[in-house]
Amino acid sequence: MSKNFDLIVIGAGPGGYIGAIRAAQLGFNVACIDEWKNGKGGPAPGGTCTNVGCIPSKALLQSSEHFEHAGHAFADHGIGLKDLSIDVKKMLARKDKVVAQNNDGILYLFKKNKVTFFHGRGAFVKAVDAGYEVAVGEEALTAKQVLLATGSSARALPGTPFDEVNVLSNDGALRIGEVPKRLGLIGSGVIGLEMGSVWRRLGSEVTVLEALPTFLGAVDEQIAKEAHKAFVKQGLKIELGVKVGEIKSGKKGVAVEYTNAKGEAQKLEVDKLIVSIGRVPNTTGLNAEAVGLKLDERGAIVVDDDCRTNLPGVWAVGDVVRGPMLAHKAEEEGVAVAERMAGQHGHVNFNTTPWVIYTSPEIAWVGQTEQQLKAAGRAYKAGTFPFLANGRARALGDTTGMVKFLADAVSDEILGVHIVGPMASELIAEAVVAMEFKASAEDIARICHAHPSLSEATKEAALAVDKRTLNF
Repeated sequence: MSKNFDLIVIGAGPGGYIGAIRAAQLGFNVACIDEWKNGKGGPAPGGTCTNVGCIPSKALLQSSEHFEHAGHAFADHGIGLKDLSIDVKKMLARKDKVVAQNNDGILYLFKKNKVTFFHGRGAFVKAVDAGYEVAVGEEALTAKQVLLATGSSARALPGTPFDEVNVLSNDGALRIGEVPKRLGLIGSGVIGLEMGSVWRRLGSEVTVLEALPTFLGAVDEQIAKEAHKAFVKQGLKIELGVKVGEIKSGKKGVAVEYTNAKGEAQKLEVDKLIVSIGRVPNTTGLNAEAVGLKLDERGAIVVDDDCRTNLPGVWAVGDVVRGPMLAHKAEEEGVAVAERMAGQHGHVNFNTTPWVIYTSPEIAWVGQTEQQLKAAGRAYKAGTFPFLANGRARALGDTTGMVKFLADAVSDEILGVHIVGPMASELIAEAVVAMEFKASAEDIARICHAHPSLSEATKEAALAVDKRTLNF
């Protein structure tokens, strides 16, 4: 006998668990299904983000940054250390503890909000009079509405599957048991740069192979150049415009044959290889054909602007649909769908969705880049302010980078804000709020910012749009 719910959510990543909680708050009887397992075989909700993505990578980035500071920056503060070492096993254990705390937090939130959790893989069985029947293990669930939030998986190179020993996805990259002497990365995207930064700080010789001729092509060009300069100075070797050929994995490591931008044949030999060339939607095993759910050529679920699929009462959010593969985008879509189910007007604005790369320096942006504005023929004004001229950045000992504002040439409306430098991930929130309220650069320039603070660089960049910075 099936168990009846108002809503079944398949997937407990950021889109799924947040959507389930919001729907429960709105009075729906909600079931949420998720198959992630922890090391003991128990439930581990949170999806890729919590288990092998955002959360564990930030834990390792923090640990490795502490190690680098201790080895290189503490002396400037008058702090002396002898016999500095890194216990990778303990570092990974801390990372695992942080992940587990987040897993447990989601289970607590389900209990608090009366969301019924089912541990296992959810799949469609058939359409029924009451909506849809979904199987999870031996259980049969029915609901009038279904929210699909099954996320994405790392994309492998053709002919080179992940073995998570030598050839690593983001999952394996988070579980390297000792510092590799030589580490290779294919792809200079977010995951590649973050993982490369972790192991470079701990002593690895890191080489990044990128097929595109430009570095961080989605980032504002001026900001990307600044970031590239910083990474090269730190010791990352970045090769652009390469064409990867045969990859051989053996007991001694991995050999990568490739052609560089000049057309010259090259060979890279490394102990570990991280492949970071994008992600693919998770729809395998969903049994979409049983109910006629429409997928596109990539296997993603086809949805409209409101996240509705081709089936009545079936919605989809996050990495498994169109749009940026960002945890916070999935969360916003999950909330919006729950509110739309309740007859409200859920809101998601891709134009004010922030992007962050948690390297050092951090890179964050929202809105349009300068190259996008030029391509669109839009008249704009630009203003920049370097952290080199910011008092708090000097006190921190981290003056790399800048804040950049782009505003309409006539109305002064903020069209984009781009940051490379310390705490960019936190500073970008002010720009997101400002753009949501259609603020002008002048609005930010007129707001009092605390002194000394990194946020003053935001104010100064806004002032720079009108060519009237006060501290540079």
